[in-house]
Amino acid sequence: MSFQISAAGPARLEARGELGFGTAAEALKAGLALLGSGAWVVDLAGVTSADSAGLAVLVEWLAVVNERGGTLRFESVPGQLVAIARISDLDDLLFAQSASPAGG
Repeated sequence: MSFQISAAGPARLEARGELGFGTAAEALKAGLALLGSGAWVVDLAGVTSADSAGLAVLVEWLAVVNERGGTLRFESVPGQLVAIARISDLDDLLFAQSASPAGG
């Protein structure tokens, strides 16, 4: 199991790999190390699988960026995450400003 997040341009990050229980702690730490204030975009097109722990990581990234005075938007959200967010009633919170969530 592996997850990577890296810069893909100014204020833009690209996530790849599995975003779930096995990688959530690593993903949370890696994302927070890169995210700051300002308007950020995280491209999730490279995420191959995700679960509720992955969704929790996205929620925490969003909260911390907001605390830092910035904004965060997700692009190319995998259908698995969209479905979990809808079931958890978090889709509006996470994806209201996001570009075209997959499956929705």
